[in-house]
Amino acid sequence: MRSLLFALLILPLASFGANPMHATGSFDVKISPLAAYNTEAAAMMARMAIDKQFHGDLEAVSKGEMISAGSPAKGSAGYVAIEHVTGKLAGRSGSFTLQHNATMTRGEPYLNIIVVPDSGTGELQGLVGKMVVNIADGKHSYDFEYSLP
Repeated sequence: MRSLLFALLILPLASFGANPMHATGSFDVKISPLAAYNTEAAAMMARMAIDKQFHGDLEAVSKGEMISAGSPAKGSAGYVAIEHVTGKLAGRSGSFTLQHNATMTRGEPYLNIIVVPDSGTGELQGLVGKMVVNIADGKHSYDFEYSLP
């Protein structure tokens, strides 16, 4: 049991190496509805296209898809998304994929955004990281903790 706990808590931190780097900046996002596969009203599901333009340490564009589900409980919902990012990170060119997993439980948010393992290309090959998104006064910003070989 102790080794499983170690693997779950410590090993993900080790994958960032001894000196993780940080990239910060802002981004613009456009979300557009797409045709849903599950149109059953009780499912409360929606599918959307995501188009982003990142500014700052990450100068890039991304395109992705999101699937969300509502809930009969006020303030509860969830979404998953995949977005492919292409551009420059701290001056290094390439692309990578971000995976989102998010929930809102009666108004309490949880958001997890990670780099899909081994998705980095070009000078971003071997990229490992996680991103935090902040929204203040309607403006979006990011803090991206990452490491590169």
